[in-house]
Amino acid sequence: QVQLVESGGGLVQTGGSLRLSCAASGRTVSGNTMGWFRQAPGKEREFVAHIAWTSITSYTDSVKGRFTVSRDDAKNTIYLQMNSLKPEDTAVYYCAAKRSRLGTWDAWGQGTLVTVSS
Repeated sequence: QVQLVESGGGLVQTGGSLRLSCAASGRTVSGNTMGWFRQAPGKEREFVAHIAWTSITSYTDSVKGRFTVSRDDAKNTIYLQMNSLKPEDTAVYYCAAKRSRLGTWDAWGQGTLVTVSS
């Protein structure tokens, strides 16, 4: 059974930084495409970034140059380093996994709240 556990959310001022973590069990992060999504109040969940098993990364335009997704295979954990945070980054951030690049996201974490104050 796959379990994804996010941590690292919190309250930060505009321009600040946070690093989110997602610890996986039941599936290896190195063998899956791992992603980060977010859902702001009153909005639909949106894609933020992913890192494929090849270590190729992809980002939504609004976070390019500010966020970095990475992976620690030894810890079976992925990270989302978020810099230059803006109030519009406020959301619950979710970690997700899928078995292949063209597959569906079939495992989700419970989410961690990031609040950016202006």
